[in-house]
Amino acid sequence: MKKMYLLSVLATILIAVLAFSITSCKSNKTEEGCNYKTNVKHLDYSKNAVIYEVNIRQFTEEGTFKAFTDHIPRLKELGIDILWIMPVHPIGEIERKGSLGSYYSVKDYCAVNPEFGTMEDFKQMVKVAHDNGMHLIIDWVANHTARDSKWFEEHPDWFVYAEDGSALGPFDWTDVSQLDYTKTEMRDEMIRSMKFWIEEADIDGFRCDVAGMVPVDFWDKARKELDAVKPVFMLAEAEQADLTVNAFDMDYAWEFHSIMNKIAKGEMSAKDIDSYLTKIDTTYPCGVYKMNFITNHDENSWNGTEFERMGDGALTFATLCTTFPGMPLIYTGQEIGMNKRFEFFEKDHVEDWNANPEYVAFYKKLNELRHNNPALWSGYFGGKLQKLTTTDDNAIFAFGREKDDNKVVAIFNLTANKVSFEVEMENFAGTYTEYFDNIEVPLTGKFTIDLDPWDYLVFIK
Repeated sequence: MKKMYLLSVLATILIAVLAFSITSCKSNKTEEGCNYKTNVKHLDYSKNAVIYEVNIRQFTEEGTFKAFTDHIPRLKELGIDILWIMPVHPIGEIERKGSLGSYYSVKDYCAVNPEFGTMEDFKQMVKVAHDNGMHLIIDWVANHTARDSKWFEEHPDWFVYAEDGSALGPFDWTDVSQLDYTKTEMRDEMIRSMKFWIEEADIDGFRCDVAGMVPVDFWDKARKELDAVKPVFMLAEAEQADLTVNAFDMDYAWEFHSIMNKIAKGEMSAKDIDSYLTKIDTTYPCGVYKMNFITNHDENSWNGTEFERMGDGALTFATLCTTFPGMPLIYTGQEIGMNKRFEFFEKDHVEDWNANPEYVAFYKKLNELRHNNPALWSGYFGGKLQKLTTTDDNAIFAFGREKDDNKVVAIFNLTANKVSFEVEMENFAGTYTEYFDNIEVPLTGKFTIDLDPWDYLVFIK
């Protein structure tokens, strides 16, 4: 999807470097010291994985496990490695939101939503994912249940109450009741319920809703007990360093996402990414994964599609998410350039999975970029981001990443203006191939580049 004008850009670079072929003698540091390391042992398949969020209700007209299962080979071809299935459980009816309710109002932790199909349908979906070399995790809501949940009816003492005796729910979530984590029996039953899905359906892990609202020591114990059944992959819906020491492989890059949205609106600049990186480097344990995304179910339904929020920069930021340290997420419909907000509590499915094949080709190529370049892999498996010096740090975000004999250099214009600037290759000097146009170019010393609004170059070696 890159423009042909990049041919002239690359020609300009070639002329510049031939005229100024000075290499840098700076040392190559691929790993920096850190305050502490994560104790989580990341599974090998996760090192270069792309994760995909599946909204079963909205994925197909049928809105069932069976209907989605037919799409698994297509997603494998797209380059998806981990399927994250939004909550599969029955949904509460008391104070239900909308006509279908919120996925996150769980009525029974050990059952499936009959609207989606049967437990056998679910197991078959998991099997087909595994047969296609993919892994599957399910959304887990440990902070609260539906107000008419099985637990609320059988164990009302496991919940938090107001002074007037009414069950409390977080925020304005009137359809759920808050669980009381001072109750040991409840904690134990929660872990048993999680084990059920591993033992019964052979799932590969969990995405844990509002994980930061649940005590860290619970997650630490849960991870240890779950791994004893089967090594799992754990994703926290939180941005909280202590969750990633012992419990979670990955948490959300919420702040990075917010920065990208603000850059797209002109409220922040490329330079603001630097402070975010410093914050992560100094507060998080080394080796942790961050999940990078331009959209997800919350963003899409409540804040707008990536095109509403990021405009012409949407695919620029998608490319940044793939080359930036962490793991990229693709949400239902993102790969076809769907510019539609899903209704959250109603049926509102993807209308045409064959729309916009150019977007499918774009995301497939991005996923191949990640899979085939160890410099871009996650945690210790990949290379540390090293900023490259440019003459316009407010508009341009340029960096290199290196792992073993693999190098990737990425240069982004994060503005709505054409920018002319100089970039210094430092210890990343060498001959590269521009990934999207497959043109070999020597990148040596310092040279000038002109980039159109929201454009970018990715070089591999």
